[in-house]
Amino acid sequence: MKEIVTSKDAPAAIGPYSQAIKIKAQTLMFVSGQIPMNPWTNELKTANIDEQVHQVIQNLTKILEKGKSSLDKVVKTTIYLTNMGDFARVNEIYSQYFKVNPPARACVQVSALPKGVNVEIDAVAYI
Repeated sequence: MKEIVTSKDAPAAIGPYSQAIKIKAQTLMFVSGQIPMNPWTNELKTANIDEQVHQVIQNLTKILEKGKSSLDKVVKTTIYLTNMGDFARVNEIYSQYFKVNPPARACVQVSALPKGVNVEIDAVAYI
């Protein structure tokens, strides 16, 4: 019923969690929060919020593809920001990827994120 989805084209989990879980009976996939880490170098993208959001969404995309889904099948995301001052810029970049019928979403400010990054995004998608 539960299938672990792991893509080598996205950063490996840095804690006790899976990149994503696909529920076979419900055809849903729950993608763990992704941070702006380059999967090939394991280096963090930290130059600016633009670079970070693009990398996070690229990581989500690779995991979704591995699980036979895609960004257009995402039904819910949660964005975690360390600075709500980045909210408008994150929205601009996010909207480039979710152009039509964007998913339901929550965005919250948190005091800190793994590895000191400024943004993390998780997703729920259908298969």
